[in-house]
Amino acid sequence: MTDLCFATNNKNKIAEVSQMLADKYKLLSLEDIGCHEELAEDQDTMEGNSRQKAQYVWEKYKVNCFADDSGLEVDALCGAPGVYSARYAGPQRSDSDNITKLLQSLQGVENRKARFRTSVTLYLNGQEYQFEGIVNGTITHEWKGDKGFGYDPVFLPDGHEQTFAQMGAAEKNAISHRGQAIRKLVNFLKAQAGA
Repeated sequence: MTDLCFATNNKNKIAEVSQMLADKYKLLSLEDIGCHEELAEDQDTMEGNSRQKAQYVWEKYKVNCFADDSGLEVDALCGAPGVYSARYAGPQRSDSDNITKLLQSLQGVENRKARFRTSVTLYLNGQEYQFEGIVNGTITHEWKGDKGFGYDPVFLPDGHEQTFAQMGAAEKNAISHRGQAIRKLVNFLKAQAGA
């Protein structure tokens, strides 16, 4: 089993991705490799943020790693919160505060189309690779479900009757933006390993 660092300490993300990597890779968190500093995310795109984090871990720890940055892009808000999704309501990074602000911003708005987008950057033996996943949907008028995290309780993916927060992990991973990007990453890693 090959070690691979996911440049995060978000236990929700680690659990989500561990299920997808199955028995091919031993997924390590930042804590597992002894990285205790907060990784900078000060780029103006998700691609830039994921690259910034993965590059930092590779250069400092010489561990094969990948990083992601995800955001919710709402049509009626000109793509906001976008790259600022995690801190939309302020630096406290509170999921509930972010959702409350989003729903307030969309009061009386008919167009509730939105998409979740994930950019993943992989550093493998010093080479950089990028993968993207997108899922389209709409923002609900109220919170539904208690699974997942982030904006999951108010995101209804196209073609489904449940928000991400109402779905089980396997169902969500099958269609989610992060799931898509990670599957592309996993397929790439398998091809590299000759699996």
